[in-house]
Amino acid sequence: MKNVDYIIVGDGYAALFFAHQLIQNRKSFAIFSEGRKSASQVSAGIINPLVLKKFTTFWLAKEQIDFLHETLNEIEKYTGTNYLIEENIRRIFHDEQEKALWLSKCETEELKPFLNPDFETLETIRNPYGTGSVNKSARLNVDGFFRDFMSYFKENGLLVEEKFDYSLLTENAYKDFQFKNIVFCEGMGVKGNPYFSQIPVIPNKGHHIKVKLSERFTHQYTLKKKHFLFPLNDEIHYYGGTYDPNERPEEIDDFKTEELITGLSEFYPPEFQVEEVNFGFRPTVKDRRPILGNHAEHKNFYVYNGLGARGILNGCYFSKELYDHIENGKSLMPEVDLKRYNK
Repeated sequence: MKNVDYIIVGDGYAALFFAHQLIQNRKSFAIFSEGRKSASQVSAGIINPLVLKKFTTFWLAKEQIDFLHETLNEIEKYTGTNYLIEENIRRIFHDEQEKALWLSKCETEELKPFLNPDFETLETIRNPYGTGSVNKSARLNVDGFFRDFMSYFKENGLLVEEKFDYSLLTENAYKDFQFKNIVFCEGMGVKGNPYFSQIPVIPNKGHHIKVKLSERFTHQYTLKKKHFLFPLNDEIHYYGGTYDPNERPEEIDDFKTEELITGLSEFYPPEFQVEEVNFGFRPTVKDRRPILGNHAEHKNFYVYNGLGARGILNGCYFSKELYDHIENGKSLMPEVDLKRYNK
């Protein structure tokens, strides 16, 4: 038998950021990955302190962004790479009213750190009302982040590449592993977990396209009108993702693909070619708060789920919240505690 402090089941943002907490604190673990691309792995990787439809911020935005920077610096020490791409989001304004709303919000204490009052008109794209820059926004090198983490796990004998079989799980053992705690970070896969299948996560399907643009940009921004557009490399740009809460089939939706093509055409007049279409199912929660906590009967069985569209920020920030709860007995924030559903 191999003795470990933790088993982690899953391979998205929740799993990897929690694994980082274990690495930082010298805890032994094994991480189980089925090898399928999760919603996290096909995500845009946008780090955004604002809700751009309303020009508002959200719960713990500054704290989450500050903690992400700190965490990525820590991760760099063992992967050799910092995955933060510091290219600000540029909001393409729809009309003069939207610009005026942006300026009025710039004067509020809550939003002043995030909304830049200086506008800019960009070349190549259609932006008759200009663009506004979101301070403290950035994006993650998603492909590099997951590739390097998986390589690190494999090189250090931490990765188990197989589907987890719940029928073989006992209170402190799974196959050849003895463990103290097990943390399920399965996204929508939790619906097949007999211990946590009832947690109220809702699948929100998101599509994105990878495109080859005929005319390159002279600027280094992430553009946002209806969806996000940014370069993945010298040849390919990412555009997406959609929010399709009523879509369930495990297949590409042609209507959503066409929606993305139309959305990009609205502000990028030159020709472009769609090279690839992808989708994933985000695990969302009605109150837009992650779900953390342990099983009512199996006290060392934990769930970490419901990160929603802010998988990077939520996944990073609340990984420490869960670790401190398990190891140090710190109470979970009531807003994210699984027990909030027992009331």
